[in-house]
Amino acid sequence: MTQLPADERPREKLMNLGPEALTNAELLAILIGSGTPGESVVGLTQRLLAHVDGNLIELGKLSLKELMSFKGIGEAKAITIKAACELGNRRAMEKSAQFFRMTSSESVAEYLKHQMRELPHEECRILVLDNALRLKANVLVSKGAADKTLVDIRTILYELIQHRAVRFIFAHNHPAGSTQPSAQDNDITRRLKAAAEAIQIPLVDHIIIAGDTYYSYADEGRL
Repeated sequence: MTQLPADERPREKLMNLGPEALTNAELLAILIGSGTPGESVVGLTQRLLAHVDGNLIELGKLSLKELMSFKGIGEAKAITIKAACELGNRRAMEKSAQFFRMTSSESVAEYLKHQMRELPHEECRILVLDNALRLKANVLVSKGAADKTLVDIRTILYELIQHRAVRFIFAHNHPAGSTQPSAQDNDITRRLKAAAEAIQIPLVDHIIIAGDTYYSYADEGRL
């Protein structure tokens, strides 16, 4: 930070003007702390952000290995960046859940995409709801490879009972970017719906997240 004039140093700028006055590169510079010989920390973060066209979502998709491929970013800095991106995702999720109920596929997708759109592998989650469609719990029930994951119906039923679910939403992501359901997706939807109805916990929807887009079984009349 000392490579910069005093009035351009991100920490001092934040103290004097508040965090909203800083650019994304300056905020990131505060987190990673130092640049390299011949390059200020802000120069380093500007170079990193330029690689993702200034898009923070794309920054969050970079793996530790990809981050560490940039000159000046070692393991510690890469871990700090990944942690900051994850905190941002979690804050967005909490804010989403705080301001609306899960009353539409759009609201559910808006909530889930902060958590699932950047994943390089498939994950399956259940959103446990109360009678008013408010979120009680967000439970990871399986995690797999880039193109598939195994779903255990018994595990899902156990989690529903443990969290005293009144109803629930099943969700998973497609890292490849297509929202089109697979034959496996259709099969798990059918079996899960039947199993949950047997214990009187209705399946409200099955949502597939693919980047910023989504597919809703309920919207398509398939539940």
